Amino acid sequence: MLRTGDGQAMALGRMIAAWLAERGAIGVLCEHNVGGGLHACPAPEGRPFDMVLVLGGDGTFIGVSRACLGLGLPIFGLNLGSVGFLAEDAGDWPVRLEALLLGDYVVSRRVCLGYEALRDGRDECSGVAVNDVVVGRGDMARLIRLGVARGGVDVGSLRADGLIVSTPTGSTAYGFSAGGPLVHPDLLAICLTPVCPFLNTFSPMVLPCDKPVEVTVQEQRGEVRLTVDGQRSFALRRGDVVRVRRAESDLLLARTGGESYFAKLASKGFFTQR
Repeated sequence: MLRTGDGQAMALGRMIAAWLAERGAIGVLCEHNVGGGLHACPAPEGRPFDMVLVLGGDGTFIGVSRACLGLGLPIFGLNLGSVGFLAEDAGDWPVRLEALLLGDYVVSRRVCLGYEALRDGRDECSGVAVNDVVVGRGDMARLIRLGVARGGVDVGSLRADGLIVSTPTGSTAYGFSAGGPLVHPDLLAICLTPVCPFLNTFSPMVLPCDKPVEVTVQEQRGEVRLTVDGQRSFALRRGDVVRVRRAESDLLLARTGGESYFAKLASKGFFTQR
């Protein structure tokens, strides 16, 4: 799947499709703007899909992963963006795709999040997230008060710009920028990171993902929004409850590179190695 309207991605996709055809494999090109994920892509006649190949940056990778979650297919990314934390370098794509065809790759399972926003007990919106679910203020710089519970047990409350509920995969994204911890992606965990908490009344937490986390909008002096992976947004009201749990399906991330998780962190500037 390709980044929408990206000529570079389309050109590379056509090259890859021709390269695969020469080796007896079939590649189907789809732009990411198809709302139904792979359901809107024409499958090879008489053959199911074996893998999802994403051409684009991390944002495209996350969006495609969210759309394809639950299909049980490994997802492999070739980076055409600026960061490339989830996708691999596209510069040597023939080497990487040859490894895929030979089965010389590993697949890691990554925890994802399922969420639902409840208003008066009714489901206002729901879905899945790969990186994070954020309950935060809108354009006005006014604090909001949020209550947090886990598995029906109160955790605490905070006045802040918002609260980030992230996966270990998403801990290197907005959560890290807000002062949250780096969490190894193999852990079965959910991370809670406050955004600019007033008087530091709520510290970042890493919790087991076996029970849901509920975030309640207790007080608002302006707009409050639910944001999913930084790509989808919904307006919330006082009294709304956002329930976040481990998604029914994990992200199956395929990798061919030998770079370790810690080397990847170092290469992207999270810390330095001697």
